[in-house]
Amino acid sequence: MSTTSLASGLPSPDHSPRLREALLAAAFTADGLLDLLGAPAYAALARSETVPALRATRGDGVLDVLVRLFLLQRPVAYERAGAALPLEECLADGWVVRDGDDVRATVDVRPYGGPQGQDWFIVSDLGCAVGGAGGASGHGEGVVLGVGGASTTLAGITVRTPVSSALDLGTGSGIQALHAAQHATRVTATDLNPRALHFVRLTLALSGAPEADLREGSLFEPVRQDTYDLIVSNPPFVISPGARLTYRDGGMGGDDLCRSLVQQAGDRLNDGGYAQFLANWQHVEGEEWQERLRSWVPRGCDAWIVQREVQDVTQYAELWLRDSGDHHGDPAAYAERYDAWLDEFEAQKTKAVGFGWITLRKSGSERPSIVAEEWPHPVEQPLGASVQAHFARQDYLRTHDDAALLAGHFTLAAEIVQEQVGLPGAEDPEHVVLRQNRGMRRATKVDTVGAGFAGVCDGTLSAGRILDAIAQLLDEDPVVLRDRTPQALRLLVEEGFLEPVRP
Repeated sequence: MSTTSLASGLPSPDHSPRLREALLAAAFTADGLLDLLGAPAYAALARSETVPALRATRGDGVLDVLVRLFLLQRPVAYERAGAALPLEECLADGWVVRDGDDVRATVDVRPYGGPQGQDWFIVSDLGCAVGGAGGASGHGEGVVLGVGGASTTLAGITVRTPVSSALDLGTGSGIQALHAAQHATRVTATDLNPRALHFVRLTLALSGAPEADLREGSLFEPVRQDTYDLIVSNPPFVISPGARLTYRDGGMGGDDLCRSLVQQAGDRLNDGGYAQFLANWQHVEGEEWQERLRSWVPRGCDAWIVQREVQDVTQYAELWLRDSGDHHGDPAAYAERYDAWLDEFEAQKTKAVGFGWITLRKSGSERPSIVAEEWPHPVEQPLGASVQAHFARQDYLRTHDDAALLAGHFTLAAEIVQEQVGLPGAEDPEHVVLRQNRGMRRATKVDTVGAGFAGVCDGTLSAGRILDAIAQLLDEDPVVLRDRTPQALRLLVEEGFLEPVRP
């Protein structure tokens, strides 16, 4: 085992290709797990319920052994482990240890399917793969978690164009760095927790991905003045009294950590680059949350801020007290900690906490586009292409006045359906709705003109010519119709229902 691994008490990646080969040969993959466990047990495992998976792995196959060893973290007989693994290398490197006649894992190894069907493995602390065997409850502040819903959300919304450089800030077990390695020439991963950096090394090696430049430190401190084409971060965004748990608590007052992260990102982005974060933010009495977030956006950057969920302060405190397992401990200690959360929120005049996504793009524009919206509805991941298209539409609208808009040509976006709503038997609908079946899955109400425009919008005629034809059909003044329609057209373009035809 390497000196670094011995010092950290974590496995060495020295023989990870041999281990990877064995895992793949046994079908220890996302698809292989589903086939072995069946859908109900597989879903139960995601809810931290292990009993169905234990029942499903009572066989003698090598996949049963690997699931019990690395996913369910149960000891397995030495002989059975030897049939499933290159056991001597795994013992030497510290992936497993011998305990009498048994072998047990030292880390959680979890199969993860990449976006192009890659077979990856996320390595984390025992019992701390989110949605895995036991969750994070009861673990110390240096714990390194596996993949959870927040991780996959960020991976799904990230813009995936080829770039020269990418930064995964607060990397954890390395899932974002692993994704970035597929389309970035150089990947830098940072974390305040040195254990996390070692887990990233293990995740990348076991997944067959290139090594990353690993740096220890807080926020942008480790990268100094380096700049990047892509920055991603699932930071410790929880707004809490103190910083008891490094993996989730920011350690700054209120939402200052997320604010600092966003504000400092502008100087670390190359022109045209993206910075994408998950974040929590306070809803403060007497202040609009949108204005609070707009004030975070650095100069020279466009921004798209999407609030996905809002919790009142009691819901929020209870969520994270459960996350840390406090509800299982001493009731008096639980009540004391709950009280401390509410004291903190009261002192900061916080009435609720929002959760969502923040995307910055370095545009250098003197008239930046900053969109802050609430969207709690279902979306279809991955959304990286939708994020990129959002900013492209903002560029178009920023550079086209009403006259240019009417002179432009548009097509109806793919997979838009029209719904007509009204009383049964009525001659005309009460209103018409356009609905997207992909991406953000937006819906918008349109009038007769908007519905007619969308219906014939195939890029052949300019917007003005289409409106003139509609005016003739409706016996309206074409000049008046041209004057009152651009605002509605802008909304349809901004929300992705209409796509400009580029010359």
